[in-house]
Amino acid sequence: MEHTEHLEHTETPSNMKAQIWKTFWILFGLTIVDIAFYFAFLSYHSMWKNALFILLGIVKAWFIVGVFMHMKFERKVLMYMIIVPMIFVVFFVALMLIEGDFTNELRW
Repeated sequence: MEHTEHLEHTETPSNMKAQIWKTFWILFGLTIVDIAFYFAFLSYHSMWKNALFILLGIVKAWFIVGVFMHMKFERKVLMYMIIVPMIFVVFFVALMLIEGDFTNELRW
């Protein structure tokens, strides 16, 4: 009897070029929105502005990692090994921003 081992292998779709261009245009549009928000809120300083830019950065990173780095086509375990630590990093950055804002408010 022949022993064959089943390995989970994911393949990129046949329309990968079209997906890359679609992702490029989405990222281009998000970058335009990001720059427009930056100039619209140039003199406005608040935690909401920081949260908006962090959120836009996370959305753009999701597209970059998913399509350009082919994470969308990997096994779930590998995805979780990369995504879960990033969630913690984003959480700690948010905590540092809150702490910095609190310290700034105390000084004034």
